[in-house]
Amino acid sequence: MTPWLTVIGIGEDGFKGLGKNARHALLRASRIFGGQRHLDLLPPCIRGRRDTWPSPFSIDPVLALRGEPVCVLASGDPMFFGVGASLVRQLPSDEMLILPAPSSCSLAAARMGWPLQEVVTLSVVARPIAALHAQLFSGVRLLVLSNDGHSPAAIAALLRERGFGPSRLTVLEHLGGAAERRIDGLAQAWSDPSIADLNLVAIECIAETAAPRLSRLAGLPDSAFEHDGQLTKRDVRAVTLARLAPVPGELLWDVGAGSGSIGIEWMRAHPSCRALAIEADEGRQALIEHNRDALGVPGLQLVRGKAPHALAGLEPPDAIFIGGGVTREGVLDTCWAQLKPGGRLVANAVTLQSEMTLMAWREQHGGELTRIHIAQAQPLGGFDTWRQALPITLLDVVKPLDA
Repeated sequence: MTPWLTVIGIGEDGFKGLGKNARHALLRASRIFGGQRHLDLLPPCIRGRRDTWPSPFSIDPVLALRGEPVCVLASGDPMFFGVGASLVRQLPSDEMLILPAPSSCSLAAARMGWPLQEVVTLSVVARPIAALHAQLFSGVRLLVLSNDGHSPAAIAALLRERGFGPSRLTVLEHLGGAAERRIDGLAQAWSDPSIADLNLVAIECIAETAAPRLSRLAGLPDSAFEHDGQLTKRDVRAVTLARLAPVPGELLWDVGAGSGSIGIEWMRAHPSCRALAIEADEGRQALIEHNRDALGVPGLQLVRGKAPHALAGLEPPDAIFIGGGVTREGVLDTCWAQLKPGGRLVANAVTLQSEMTLMAWREQHGGELTRIHIAQAQPLGGFDTWRQALPITLLDVVKPLDA
């Protein structure tokens, strides 16, 4: 099939910076879609009708013209946080021709002298800025696509709040164009200068000595979470997540989520990991919302309700953790029925009743039982002794592929 849709990356240098194929596609197009800024870069010789994107944004107007010669304009590389990514989810690749220009991150890396493969790139364009929390490690370099001219100040405030005030910030405006400008400063002394909406922030992360050390590996300190005591503690959490075994792109149900620690650490394992936190208590729901933002996974979805009823209609998961409610009728069976074949189910029990439930359920479905004993050294008079935490019984079972 001859492509009817051409997606063109256009830079700040406009039409003159486009290659021959992109120019010819624009000259042939009957309709051209893009932001007003992109459309204004086209010369009068381009005769096709120019359409700005609807608000709220939708690609439906493009799809409605399937088969006609249509062009879509995007900033830089359309496949890098751009409209190209939305279009390829709806159209076969042989119906589209994508002609990228250098992305803003490529241009920024060139300006900064940073090897692009060693840089973490992310976007806060119509996305929560809280996602930056998961990327903050001393020595890491970040390139952040800004939502608007206020984004650099918001990023600087977030860095100060997390103990990364010494971090070096560089704001790059209108990359690749005649109006390109660079502004440098430190997060702790950022003066909030007037900045163009079209900008990118380069960050060289430098932590203060007292900044909390929050690894991407499972087992964050308990102090990293706000909680009411309903929290899977650090060592048990690390063992539990090792059995859940997060894999990029997979979905976890965190049932009886408490403070959301398991779902949050699942999502911190990889940017494409997803999680649903199912919690009925309103106070704990607020804790989950706070923790997910503070630890950089604002995409964690909160399901307000009690299992098993709250599980109806949810996307089937690749893994399930049950931290509370295993004795409630129907919870284990509903979770098992909804779990994808080959998926993992891990349930923790503290009481005798919940432990007996897991043992009885294992008789039907198999799996491994593990008992975890954790003791910590604590003062006893003028000496120290071991204080034993409540033992945890852990059920770990994989659903057969033919189930």
